[in-house]
Amino acid sequence: MQLSTGFWAFKTLAAAHELGLFAVLDELGSATVGQVAAKLEIADRPARMLLTGCAALGLVEVEAGEGEGGAFANSAMAEAYLVPSRPYYFGGWVRMLDRRLYPGWGRLDEALRTNAPTTWDPRTQESLFSGEDPALLETFWQAMYSLSSSTARGLARAADLGAYRRLLDVGGGSGAYAIELCRAYPGLRATVFDLPHVCPIAAGRAAEAGLSERIAVHPGDFLNDPALPQGHDLILLSMVLHDWDEPTGRALLAKCHAALPPGGAVVISELMVDDDRSGPAAAALMGLNMLVETVGGENYTAAEYGRWLTDTGFEQPRDVLLDGPGANRVLVAVRH
Repeated sequence: MQLSTGFWAFKTLAAAHELGLFAVLDELGSATVGQVAAKLEIADRPARMLLTGCAALGLVEVEAGEGEGGAFANSAMAEAYLVPSRPYYFGGWVRMLDRRLYPGWGRLDEALRTNAPTTWDPRTQESLFSGEDPALLETFWQAMYSLSSSTARGLARAADLGAYRRLLDVGGGSGAYAIELCRAYPGLRATVFDLPHVCPIAAGRAAEAGLSERIAVHPGDFLNDPALPQGHDLILLSMVLHDWDEPTGRALLAKCHAALPPGGAVVISELMVDDDRSGPAAAALMGLNMLVETVGGENYTAAEYGRWLTDTGFEQPRDVLLDGPGANRVLVAVRH
């Protein structure tokens, strides 16, 4: 039952977020069923059911009274991550899952039969987001920032990167890793390397964080450009390699090796499946998400990444456990 009804919990979260429940409770502090119904412009019956479901999931708390007189308030988790004004707002990820990935996962059997993505059509589209609705693209970048910010803080705690001074975040998207790592390491400067239309997003986020003087952007294409930008002693590949097949991943690592000086390091941050491919669930299911979303990507093992690194010329891959929503392990390898 838990497996078969798993989507019930997600859709409860997604609907509550979409209706604005958590913002309303943040505004009111606490509210009765009737007050919530009035604010959300829904009837009392569905409001009562929604609040009960959210309370059962730990998203809201019953603050006082019983039955109809009870007041509901955001839980600490919802207050921190589901209220749009909060610095580590996670709602972009929830909305992206609901609007983009949930329909694609509804066709998972098709993806398995055809070995092709279901969220877009490679036969008619140049890339994952070509021709995509601008509003959905904005949701995607909000989602990536939400996911990456939390994971980046975990990376800063798990792997000591204090010896490095210049970070190149390859495929750095909206700049979450660069921002969080610069906050964790005051001596670090960073460059976000991504496609030209993505770089302004990262520059804007860096400005909002007050880090424009330490975080630069460099437009380019890490797949098709002959080389990566020079002048960095640390290169980060976070949730990048799982988007591609093994030959593409190895080619990107070769570019990283060529761009680094002796003593420089590359960091691979991913949800990695166990070497015997028995789990963990988060990495295994993210791997299936790569089937739904990409042409050749999958979630790999730490042993596979270790072989790619040593075959490319890196030495002493260090495997570090990480507690983050977007990664469970980090490999750090040095170019000598």
